[in-house]
Amino acid sequence: MTPKWIHGAPGEPPIQVHWYDERTVILRQAKSLNYEAPFLFLLFGDARALLLDTGATEDPERFPLRRTVDGLVDEWLSRHPTDGYELVVAHSHGHGDHVAGDGQFADRPSTVVVPREVDAVREFFGFDEWPAQTVTFDLGGRILEIIGSPGHHQAAITIYDPATGILLTGDTVLPGRLYVFDLSAYLSTMDRLVAFAATRRITDVLGCHVEMKRRGRKDYPIGATYQPDERPLELTAAHLSAVRDAAAAMVGRPGVRRFADFIIYSEPRRRHTIALLARGRINKLLHRPR
Repeated sequence: MTPKWIHGAPGEPPIQVHWYDERTVILRQAKSLNYEAPFLFLLFGDARALLLDTGATEDPERFPLRRTVDGLVDEWLSRHPTDGYELVVAHSHGHGDHVAGDGQFADRPSTVVVPREVDAVREFFGFDEWPAQTVTFDLGGRILEIIGSPGHHQAAITIYDPATGILLTGDTVLPGRLYVFDLSAYLSTMDRLVAFAATRRITDVLGCHVEMKRRGRKDYPIGATYQPDERPLELTAAHLSAVRDAAAAMVGRPGVRRFADFIIYSEPRRRHTIALLARGRINKLLHRPR
């Protein structure tokens, strides 16, 4: 279970840190820095750690991701001394709010930053058949399963951790707006995820954003920097089937469909984007400082 995040309230630190368990850390970027407030994940193995995503802000003074991660790695190594401990920086997908902090790790020793492009992702993780193949990635005593997941972004991946049962779904599945830019690819991804989850122990499905309110099938407007009644981050394996079925019902019917825990923007047209941005601008005007 993840905590109740500060989500834009006064006193919000630039990065919130939550130890999900002894070897897993969930980080959230402050909404005061960027309204996207993406979640990042740091998974520790015996030989290396994996940082999934680097947030939406480049400036290390405003968004001290490198310093935070270094501190967490030092904390881990104080309990598990290991020479030559490595860090792999990868991405759930390549959109700007998930890769902006990459440069903070460019000169970090014993560190690999995986580029955001699909060919680089395929090569690094060893996909021979993209995206249908599921591959493994060994952190040392902790073997992850990586699933190609295009549809929202062509280089998107989903990561399953058998040690915890968590499924990290990036922007493919989350409690918020699901932007489906390639419906055919997205449906294939969701079919794979549903079939995959049916054969695994899934404790939590964790995406990279929270945009839904706790009740009423309502989302916060795009650009909102304060979300006092946001629903929890965690979804379940049942949500995978619900998202897949909802997306399948939109074949040949591009547009927006609203559900209790998510909203699908399937191959959105210009009018859908205009309406989304207009609502965000109105909300910003209504809540601007006076």
